[in-house]
Amino acid sequence: MIMIITIKMSHSTQLKSVWSIIYSMYMLSCINKMADEKVSILLSDVSIEGDLVEKDKLILDAKINGDIKAEEIETHQNSNLKGNINAKTAILGGKSKGNVSSDKINVKKTAQVDGVLSQKTLSIEEGATLKIKTETKKN
Repeated sequence: MIMIITIKMSHSTQLKSVWSIIYSMYMLSCINKMADEKVSILLSDVSIEGDLVEKDKLILDAKINGDIKAEEIETHQNSNLKGNINAKTAILGGKSKGNVSSDKINVKKTAQVDGVLSQKTLSIEEGATLKIKTETKKN
């Protein structure tokens, strides 16, 4: 995308306006990139009672009581999940109590996981708190 911008202002307001325009263009490019990737993000101030389904990628730092299904799920340190997770890829970094079924599970050091993990591949970082049973899926 090419934009031509002409600004006629005093020098001090011009610098402030140019910075605003650059920031706005950056935010537009971020929005376009997010639209291409189709990512849903739920921050720590969100709390959901019920099941959650996302077709593409889901990033969670929220409190969820219910089952979650998505193509890719990534939980962060402040997340607190009570329910089952079903995804092709699951990156666990927060609290989760429930079963996780995924082709690939990556447990981060900040994770606290309680449940059955069913996966093709599993990686666990040192420092994670686990109370789990694992089952390896056959190809």
